[in-house]
Amino acid sequence: MKRWGLLLPIILVLTGTAFLLDLALGTVSIPPDQVLSILLGHGAVKGSWETIVMVFRLPKAIAACTAGAALSLSGLMMQTLFRNPLAGPSVLGISSGASMGVALVVLGTAISQRGARLIEGLGLGGNMLLVAASALGAFLVLLAILVAARWVRDVMTLLIIGILGGFALSSVVSVLIHFSRPEMVQAYLAWTFGSFANVTWQEMHVFLPVLLVTCAASLLVGKPLNGLLLGEDYARSMGLDYLATRLVVIALTALLVGGVTAYCGPVGFIGIAVPHLARVVAGTSDHRRLLPVTAVLGGLTALVADLIAQLPGQATVLPLNAVTALIGSPVIIWFILRRQRRIFV
Repeated sequence: MKRWGLLLPIILVLTGTAFLLDLALGTVSIPPDQVLSILLGHGAVKGSWETIVMVFRLPKAIAACTAGAALSLSGLMMQTLFRNPLAGPSVLGISSGASMGVALVVLGTAISQRGARLIEGLGLGGNMLLVAASALGAFLVLLAILVAARWVRDVMTLLIIGILGGFALSSVVSVLIHFSRPEMVQAYLAWTFGSFANVTWQEMHVFLPVLLVTCAASLLVGKPLNGLLLGEDYARSMGLDYLATRLVVIALTALLVGGVTAYCGPVGFIGIAVPHLARVVAGTSDHRRLLPVTAVLGGLTALVADLIAQLPGQATVLPLNAVTALIGSPVIIWFILRRQRRIFV
């Protein structure tokens, strides 16, 4: 209990520090005291600093923190549901569905000139069109998963169906890429790199409420997740409605992953790696404590990844997924080696 009382405040302080640094560092470095002055409404020495922080960096930092928490929570729930340490947010094909939605817009309109003119006539374009297409793709995959989950009793079978469905959707994207112009392919590939900077204040009105509500709902399923962790028979002996719990977990995961992917692109590795870090840091498998630690650690990890991607003081911005892979891959490898060592010792 004493460890728990110190743990969360320390992680929150680290997250707050990373949040402040994310606002201060970048192509233009701004002193942290000036960032605090801007956030408190007192302005800054240079007017341009206030514009950089409030218009560009603050929504990006909020998006990073929220998206990191959402992906990490979804990863933890998937690993618990499937009892598979390598299960991640994209395991059910949600990210693939969102990616296909974007591909149909970016690449499909390049093939169909009539479709392109229709979109222009409706006044659609920019990020909001990609968000709508991505959300619709994720939603359709969610419906298919929920239907399958009602008929498929074995979670491993459902896992295999999700993986194969993801491959099928990726093959559709490959066909679209084959018939598209190079500049349209480049636009789609840029989206797949992932970026928290895609979320502006305009998109924040939908992005933030949806993810905050879903994250809050995820924090309330700690006890049912503990039941799932011990297997179906034990969960039923506790009086847990196994099928209903499974459907709720799948729906929450789909909303979390679909929301993040729609706005930030298919951000990888955070959802797989952070839950393992959270288990080590928290020192428990009790989801009632593990869920909040995972959420805060996810936000911290996403902020650190965004800081590295910005290369403070440089004009270059690295692809976000390249950075998350560099952070997440060693964690996953370490976990696998640690688990193998336990088996053979």
